[in-house]
Amino acid sequence: MNAMSGINTTDERRSPGDAQAPGLARLRRIELEALYHVGEILSRSLDFRSTSREVLRVLDEQAGMSRSMVTVVDPESGDLVINAVSVEDDADHSGHASVRYQSGEGLLGLILDEKRTIALSRTGDDPRFLDRLGLYDRRLPFIAAPISLGGSLRGVLAVQPNTPDDGLLEERTRFVEMVANLIGQSVRLSLDIEAEKKDLAEERDSLRRTVRHQYGFDNIIGRSAVMRRVFDQVRLVSRWNTTVLLRGETGTGKELIANAIHYHSPRSSGAYVRLNCASLPENLLESELFGHEKGAFTGAVAARRGRFEAADGGTIFLDEIGEISPAFQAKLLRVLQEGELERVGGGRTLKVDVRVIAATHRDLEAAVDSGDFREDLYYRLNVMPIMLPPLRERPEDIPEIASFLVNRLGEQQGRRLSLAGSAIRCLSQYNWPGNVRELENCLERAAVMSESGHIGAELIHLDRQREALVPGGSGFAVPAFSAGAPAMVMPSAASGFSPSNLNDPDLDERTRVIAALEQAGWVQARAARLLGMTPRQIAYRILTLNIEVRKI
Repeated sequence: MNAMSGINTTDERRSPGDAQAPGLARLRRIELEALYHVGEILSRSLDFRSTSREVLRVLDEQAGMSRSMVTVVDPESGDLVINAVSVEDDADHSGHASVRYQSGEGLLGLILDEKRTIALSRTGDDPRFLDRLGLYDRRLPFIAAPISLGGSLRGVLAVQPNTPDDGLLEERTRFVEMVANLIGQSVRLSLDIEAEKKDLAEERDSLRRTVRHQYGFDNIIGRSAVMRRVFDQVRLVSRWNTTVLLRGETGTGKELIANAIHYHSPRSSGAYVRLNCASLPENLLESELFGHEKGAFTGAVAARRGRFEAADGGTIFLDEIGEISPAFQAKLLRVLQEGELERVGGGRTLKVDVRVIAATHRDLEAAVDSGDFREDLYYRLNVMPIMLPPLRERPEDIPEIASFLVNRLGEQQGRRLSLAGSAIRCLSQYNWPGNVRELENCLERAAVMSESGHIGAELIHLDRQREALVPGGSGFAVPAFSAGAPAMVMPSAASGFSPSNLNDPDLDERTRVIAALEQAGWVQARAARLLGMTPRQIAYRILTLNIEVRKI
């Protein structure tokens, strides 16, 4: 034989003569059709075990080889183990998975050593035949061909024709070798895909670790008591799917906190989708969040899924949630309540499983009172509010934040930057109406102006006019998140406050609210009237300013 080494323990193999020519032609037609179906099966799927079973089924039904099996080399032990058997669904053959063939053990072990095809005209005539599976008829022929890949043995295809040797054993052996070669190509493709999957999985895990570290708590600077409380809240809420509402002035790091919540949650492996609600007009915002169908509006040339669909199974971060219109608020409420949405121009209801983190710098309580924000949406969002303090209320964090920003600027500029003590003192004495964003801009400007890389106080340029608009360190829509202030510091009636000096510009927000409560006998509705607020607004101030209500 050419590509085959035969082991014949009976009579010398016969060459097909003229009388056998019709049988040979018929056999080749059958084999050609079977090869076509084998190739079709192997091209359909990369699941090697399932395709092996399908190939053996074709050999049984079309090629007259009902007792077949595929073995593969175990990469750890080097043994041949059963991958698929043509009758493995039978109850009597449930233990095939435990059968192994070691080097030199039986005919399959011989192939493991010599990597050559074996063909027997009568199976039972070779004493090395083990038949551990109890499948084979010892009176019939047996053919086993190596499944090779790049000169390396990957497995063995073993078959048994259903009829005694009719002089066409050599032709059948070539057919089995062709099937084994096709299987080998499938193995190669399957191994390439598995290696690629493994590389992608490793890269994915590496990126996840990098992202988790990048968005971890260690990269959010803050050792002050108020920030430690924020971190504690974030760690607690990250474990669950609770809706989170981040409150605070612009530039206080709401997006950093949202990132940390997602990447430390059980949904961290899911999608994380972000959208600034103030960046789009209402008609585009609806399409962006909910998606649209083809032809829904001019320019909708194809259907498009929205951000909520993209975030299914993960988290969506809606920044500046307080800027959406009342009409759109009703549509958003349905998604939050029911987990259902409809694309623009579509009538099909879609279910989504999305964890929502929202953020705003607005006073939502005042917006509810004025009718600009739906009360039901407010309560749906305000499940777990987290107040982020402005920078001026945690001045002890400024030196560390400034050093972190200067080091990052140095990496971006490709040089070493240093910050003088006088510059740090100057930074610590400023109220920072723009918070960390303003601090970063100030330091970048100073770094650009420094030729030596040393940043001194003379390079720190602060917007004192802007600072003057923030009396006592407040004056924004969310005036003062003073969660870090001592809870029991309250002026008494002897402090000398009177209704006439509640409008004193030198009073900070907390002191003014406490003074009004003192004068109103700690009746919140009366104190609200003194300050020109609604009861809801003063209740919000008491919560965010961490004022302990006195019982009188």
